[in-house]
Amino acid sequence: MGALTTVESLLGVALTLRGHRVRFLLCDHVLPACLRIHLGKIKDTSIITDKRLNAEICPQCYCRGEAIYRETQLPVLNYSSFLRPGDRELAARQAALLDPLVRPDGQQGVDYEHALAGTLRFFARGTLDWSEEQVGVFRNYYEAALLTRVIIKRCLKKYKVKHACFHHGIYIPQGIIGDECRAEGLHVVNWQVAYRKSCFIFSHHDTYHRTLMDEPASLWEDITWDDTLENQTMGYLEARRHGREDWIWFHNQPNEDIDKLREELQIDPSKPLISALTNVFWDAQLHYKANAFPNMLAWLIDTIDYFKTRPDLQLAIRIHPAEIRGGIPSRQPLTEEIRKAYPSLPSNIIVIPPENECSTYALAEASDSVIIYGTKTGVELAARGTPVIVAGEAWIKNKGITRDVRDPADYRAALDELPYARRMTDAATSRAKKYAFHFFFRRFMPLPIVQPSTNPKEPFNLDIESLEDLLPGKNSCLDQICEAIVNDQIPFVYQAEKHITPTPVAPSNILA
Repeated sequence: MGALTTVESLLGVALTLRGHRVRFLLCDHVLPACLRIHLGKIKDTSIITDKRLNAEICPQCYCRGEAIYRETQLPVLNYSSFLRPGDRELAARQAALLDPLVRPDGQQGVDYEHALAGTLRFFARGTLDWSEEQVGVFRNYYEAALLTRVIIKRCLKKYKVKHACFHHGIYIPQGIIGDECRAEGLHVVNWQVAYRKSCFIFSHHDTYHRTLMDEPASLWEDITWDDTLENQTMGYLEARRHGREDWIWFHNQPNEDIDKLREELQIDPSKPLISALTNVFWDAQLHYKANAFPNMLAWLIDTIDYFKTRPDLQLAIRIHPAEIRGGIPSRQPLTEEIRKAYPSLPSNIIVIPPENECSTYALAEASDSVIIYGTKTGVELAARGTPVIVAGEAWIKNKGITRDVRDPADYRAALDELPYARRMTDAATSRAKKYAFHFFFRRFMPLPIVQPSTNPKEPFNLDIESLEDLLPGKNSCLDQICEAIVNDQIPFVYQAEKHITPTPVAPSNILA
């Protein structure tokens, strides 16, 4: 079953078995820059700026993809078939004339945002100083955005496409493809690997980075809560401390000893401790209309400025371990950014670097409250009763659980309320637990047939014996995913509560 080693090929075959006509669209050495590359993966930026990507990197990528999709025996469309003479040269000229310091208006501005996000990811940075090297890479991403838009416009014009399903939904080319599909009225579905093993998260119309912000609470707030769901949720959250049930985690042996942490970090037990949790600076740098701060660093600087005026409180800034342990290590360490802005910090502000084995969960438990920017850890901490202030775009936002700030002034007002000197109310904690269950067990849709791969060249292993295992009725979650891909009225919410074995009830000694 080697042909099904990507999620798209698996879904393509499953949809075909359900009577739908599926085509794959594959880049064949066309784009001068894309999501597949970053500075940690290629030798140097000249591979992009000297236009060597198509010769040195693309062949291996294309050959592998083409072989996988060809084996499905489903139609494969290539990017190049939608290009005309002169398209590449025109895109290159337009990109060369673009001033990266000036964001254009209209569609060009949208292309600019996608190119900027791709460039930030490429350099693994949250901001750019626009060196000659960075400008060269950015212009290639912008050129790739222009070409992608031309290609997808012509593709959609030639074929009567109704639904488009593809990975992530941001960066290049996926972000541009999503824009054009939505502009043409297509139903867009984006997916991404979830944290739990063999689970994936799908969303209608846009990337889950955005859709989870505005997901209606009616999807989860009326869940009938019982001991079974309580044990399932809290048991998983406990397992997340060590990543035992996940295929994405960043600590193998975190330091959970709170007393040792206090000693190591020189935390004063007589003063309330507030923890601030960062996320990886470059990751998913999207534009959110409701953001209180232009970026995470601006939030962090504002936070430090405030706590410098509050010697009655202690601030522990926990730099995300994924800065050094993630798939793309950050090239703009926040510890360095803090040091540049503040050569010295007052004793009530502590910076915990990413290499420190401090358990974020233990730190939160020792804290009066926690401030987050964009980390999903807010979902977990709120379910444990820890008060959370959301300063950016975290998924726990807009759920009636956390203190969500609107702008810098509102953020200062929220900080003025500290310390809370109390845990969340029972009602708020119960609501947070329901959302945590919804997030980790219902929005993370399980596909047990997809297992972690031991082969670094393959993303997944499939536990199936034949195509019959993909037929309707064989896997309820796969059935729902396929139905939702072609019907946006079906939510990508797995009714996990119906598939959990109830908690056994101890025998009673009372005789009727």
